[in-house]
Formats: sequence, C-alpha cells, structure tokens
Amino acid sequence: MLQQVALVAFGGAIGAVMRYAAGNMIETDGFPTSTFFVNVVGSFALGLLAILAIKQGYSEDVLLFFGVGLLGSFTTMSTFSVETITMLKNDDFMLALGYATLSFFTCISFAFFGYELGDRLEIS
Repeated sequence: MLQQVALVAFGGAIGAVMRYAAGNMIETDGFPTSTFFVNVVGSFALGLLAILAIKQGYSEDVLLFFGVGLLGSFTTMSTFSVETITMLKNDDFMLALGYATLSFFTCISFAFFGYELGDRLEIS
C-alpha cells in the first residue's frame, strides 16, 4: 500500500510540474489555451495507456504512476470548470459554451485516437 501511494505521489509531482510548465509556456488570451492543451494531450495519453495496459498487461504500479499520478495531475478538470464559470460570470456565454463543447468533444476524440493508436500498434 505504501509503495502504491508513493508511486501515485511521485507521478503526481511530475505531472503537476508539467502542468505548471505548460501553463507558463502557452499563451492564454481570452480562451484558456493551456488548460485545453493539457486536457487534450492527457486524454490522448490516457487512452493510449489504457489499451496498452490491456494488450501488454502493464502492472498496477505502471497504471498508478502514469495514469493516476502523472496524467491525473497533468490534466485538470477543476481548472476547466472554474474557467468556464468565470466566463459565464463575465457574461461570455458563447465563449463558455464554445470552450465547454470544444473541450468535451476534443478530449473524448483524442482519448479515442490514443486508444485506437495503441490498439493498432504491433508491440511484441
């Protein structure tokens, strides 16, 4: 149990630093580009990890480190939610609706693409 908690914590620390770096490197002007970017990339990576875990039989430790820890802290539903609420509070209804809709469909699509890529990879 302690080893599993340590794996999630270590992966989470790395993912959080990556999230912070992405937020500082990606310009955000009105539209929350950095949050959108990390959520799309994270969705793709988790979709890929999910199918590779099935195909390759990854250990629970790998899934805890990468899936729960790293990707869990890299992606950010809470920031997405607050940004959407802030847009609504600022009477930017169309921007909020566009951001929520684009995020929803793009993240699910990229998770699907990652899953399909992983499913098609011939790894021995």
